[in-house]
Amino acid sequence: MALIKVKERGRETVNLGRRNILYNGAMQVAQRGTSFSGGTSNALYTVDRFATAVGSSFNLDTTITQSTTVPSGEGFKYSLKVEADAVVSTSSGQNGGITQRIEAQDVDRLVYGTSGAKTLTLSFWVRSNKTGIYCAQLQTNIGNSDGAHRYSHVKEYTISSANTWEKKTLTFPGHTGQVINSSPNNDGLRINWWLTSDAADNQSADTWSQTPAYGSTSNQVDFMDSASNEWYLTGCQLEVGDTATEFEHRSFGEELALCQRYYQTFQNGQLVGTRNTSTRVRIHAATTVHMRGNPTVGRPSGTEVAFQKDGSSLTSTNTSPAQSATSTSHYIVMDLAGFTGAVDRTYGGASNHAGITVLTAEAEL
Repeated sequence: MALIKVKERGRETVNLGRRNILYNGAMQVAQRGTSFSGGTSNALYTVDRFATAVGSSFNLDTTITQSTTVPSGEGFKYSLKVEADAVVSTSSGQNGGITQRIEAQDVDRLVYGTSGAKTLTLSFWVRSNKTGIYCAQLQTNIGNSDGAHRYSHVKEYTISSANTWEKKTLTFPGHTGQVINSSPNNDGLRINWWLTSDAADNQSADTWSQTPAYGSTSNQVDFMDSASNEWYLTGCQLEVGDTATEFEHRSFGEELALCQRYYQTFQNGQLVGTRNTSTRVRIHAATTVHMRGNPTVGRPSGTEVAFQKDGSSLTSTNTSPAQSATSTSHYIVMDLAGFTGAVDRTYGGASNHAGITVLTAEAEL
């Protein structure tokens, strides 16, 4: 583990790594794919751990991709690109942007609600043809059903030069008045990067406000005013302290395992099946890591599951989503129909369909 020297309150100290509270800040993990269509759905996940933030059913009519356009010489391979597909105006408190949600138990160390509440520094690289003032919003306790416990802090940043990578650093003071008191593995903290926001949700900059609302300042640019607008984001880091340190590059394997707590895919080669009836096979799969909670099991439309039976394939002709799925944070069982000639035996996971994603497990915040 590298030792990184940083300046803190006028003196040089040593930071021992694991500084970044955010996951996949270099946008390198993309289990769901590399291109997505934005829209009216809130929390549409794109590259892992980064999702759309949509308020009041705003139509964030965009194409969101994992891009290879990155700042030069910083060690990044990918960025998140948002491209406007149409001109869309906000109304009635509508908002659109990109967010990452963080488990409450992962930010207990911030000791919010006490006099020792920790300062946080957010740093990131950003690029757009649309110059002007943008906003980033820190929200706490969004997973708490009681809106009285939810607080927001908005910071402005400026994109000064069109189509040029710029590094931004924003410092948020700790909130001494309210603990992060969501359930341990629920949504305790969010970072929202706003692209457009309606005036009804304007908030003051540089202060904590007691509000559950999405929002930015009145200076926020309207990214959705042209179908030619593009916005890129990478190198996202949230760390304790008032100083932004060099981005903490993690290995792909480390970052993937962190992301798999929230979303995993399973391929034919990973599955084991046992006969349930002559037309149904019970599929078993252990999750790669323990997930945040019991996941929702899904099946990509149009895919099929195949197992080896006496040297030939036993294939389900049912290409609809998953049936009769049950799951825990570490194990998935699913009964799937559409097989022909299943007999009493265990079917191996290796098949001539290996490499095709046939199951997904999602436990996102």
